[in-house]
Amino acid sequence: MERCISRRLVSYAWRTSLPRRTTTGTVRFNSTNASQPLPWSEYLTMRKSRHRWQTAATVPGTLLGLCGGAAYFGSLDTDPTKPIMGIDPFMFYGASTALCMLVGFMVAPTAGGAAWRLAKTNHIERFDTRDAEFFKRVAKHRVDASLASMTPPPDYYGEKIGSLHEYRLWLRDQGKYRRKAILPES
Repeated sequence: MERCISRRLVSYAWRTSLPRRTTTGTVRFNSTNASQPLPWSEYLTMRKSRHRWQTAATVPGTLLGLCGGAAYFGSLDTDPTKPIMGIDPFMFYGASTALCMLVGFMVAPTAGGAAWRLAKTNHIERFDTRDAEFFKRVAKHRVDASLASMTPPPDYYGEKIGSLHEYRLWLRDQGKYRRKAILPES
């Protein structure tokens, strides 16, 4: 009898430790924490990391736009006597090169964010759900923009929040601004 009970326990333990098959055919173990949300501290660290990647990509992107524009417009044959759209050709090519640099400056953070997402593929789904929740919280707790007078609300989009401590400070700043806007000092 005792042997039968121990076999049942072993059989039960063996069945629960096996991987489960999902409908898509992938194997997921019972200990997988894919459904657990990302902790706030880890989310804010990843958010700061993403911002650093985007900022770091800005410099090479800007230089790439500048060098590409200079290489293209510098290699064109130019007749200084014929204006382009009523502008001196050298001024037009210089402005076009600056425009290429601006395009590089604008596109590079997007490329940096995409590179960050490729590097952090194991947490992206959890990060995206936490990101959506974070922006809902920011939208809920930020100051109403219609209350803004001469001074804009502090960090309206919550871009400077990088830790739980900074989030609490952001909440306090929003509350101070709200009280100051609603109850002006006399």
